[in-house]
Amino acid sequence: MKVPVIHLDQLFWNPGWVETPSEMMSERAISAASDESWIIDGGFLRTIEYRMERADSIIFIDLNRYICIYSVFKRWIKYYGKTRPDMGEGCPEKIDLPFLKWIWNYPKRNRNDTLEKIYNSGKSVYYLRSRKEVKAFIQKAEQEQR
Repeated sequence: MKVPVIHLDQLFWNPGWVETPSEMMSERAISAASDESWIIDGGFLRTIEYRMERADSIIFIDLNRYICIYSVFKRWIKYYGKTRPDMGEGCPEKIDLPFLKWIWNYPKRNRNDTLEKIYNSGKSVYYLRSRKEVKAFIQKAEQEQR
């Protein structure tokens, strides 16, 4: 069974890196999580409770911030001047200081609140802390689909 993947960045970013207003973004995320089955990529804490309520499992990928920063630069090189597949149309790849600061400060500002919500959800939680764990998780899921 092929499950649709929804990237919250595609719902949030409009052409020219214009943000979707909060209320509309909440409606979009809730609508996406209302389908029968899905995989949703992204945080957006405003709608996390609704999405967790509808989910059967939650995957939290918690990579070291140095790896995250490295990955941003690697992605920037790969998609320079283009919009990557998981991003809203008309948003060519870019790097800016506020985004880098958000990544750097995420563990201190958001991680614990997010993990608390996830672990209190009563759902199956897969907590992956390295690329090796992510790769193994994907391989296992693919084998189970056969």
